[in-house]
Amino acid sequence: MPELTPIPYNPLGAHVAVVGATGAVGREILHCLDALHLPIREIDLVASSRSAGKTLDTPWGTKVIQDAAKFDFKGVDIALFSAGKSVSLELAPKVLAAGALMIDNTSAFRRDPDWPLVVPEVNGDLIELKSGIIANPNCSTIQMVLALKALDDAVGIDDVRVVTYQSCSGAGQKGIEALLEETRASLDGCRPAASKVHARTIAFDVVPQIGPLLDSGNTEEEEKMMFETKKILRREDLRVSATCVRVPVLRSHSEVVSLVTRKPVSVQEAQTILDEMPGLRVTDMQNPGNYPTAVQAEGLFETLVGRVRIDPVAKNGLIFWIVSDNLLKGAALNAVQIACAAWNHGRNGIN
Repeated sequence: MPELTPIPYNPLGAHVAVVGATGAVGREILHCLDALHLPIREIDLVASSRSAGKTLDTPWGTKVIQDAAKFDFKGVDIALFSAGKSVSLELAPKVLAAGALMIDNTSAFRRDPDWPLVVPEVNGDLIELKSGIIANPNCSTIQMVLALKALDDAVGIDDVRVVTYQSCSGAGQKGIEALLEETRASLDGCRPAASKVHARTIAFDVVPQIGPLLDSGNTEEEEKMMFETKKILRREDLRVSATCVRVPVLRSHSEVVSLVTRKPVSVQEAQTILDEMPGLRVTDMQNPGNYPTAVQAEGLFETLVGRVRIDPVAKNGLIFWIVSDNLLKGAALNAVQIACAAWNHGRNGIN
């Protein structure tokens, strides 16, 4: 990792820039910054030239959107990015030259060995208040590694297989709009021949492709999940396979996770392990019918788990269902948790 320069802690609060502030995740970042009470002395909202000059009401007053191409990061402590991979790659040198910490919600730096890939509850020890880049993992990876970390620490895990049921907001605001437009057209008997956003038309269907199909037969999304899980858990030996499916849901990702544990574990023990993990809640411990759904998870900071059961075809096999709001813990919330942890690191460093 490159030599990093500490960012001076200011007791008046952080100077924060939100790049991509007008997008679906950007707006949730603003919500999470307020909800998690990150001390902020100054905040800049940054977006593309199309939004520059417009205003946005925030908990810190009405702010004018600034043009990302012209924005000067000098004086910024923490820059939260959710404006697309190309924007992150283009502006990262400016952020680093200004001595700021860049928390990036795109795939631009997730595979870069120089920069950590962080879920605070899992590998938060990598967070420091220093200039550099911290990558936010893929939304579908974040919710799964919370559960995997809890079980790996308690009983050990060897094999992980996951099938995801990912909402259309995983493709951003345009993904949501595509679902709504296609649904209306389908109900009117005018279903489009192809989707403007998704691999296939998504209304009233499920599509087993998210991202390009690669030579391996996996999609880009599946490769992301497999790589990121190992990197975050620091388990290069872990065997992981993924099948990622887009479903006609507006918000929240759902997953079926099947794994093999090193030590035997009962359903009740597994439920307790998962429920005690920060950020997780098992919803059906007392009532088996109270498993979580995508609609139930929408707007929640917690990731929900249910339907924990023994896999009858694998020794020490365990299966569970896990659901999380992909715009929150899968994106904005995780990024803001990193920002809060970094700021606390700086504060504790001077005490």
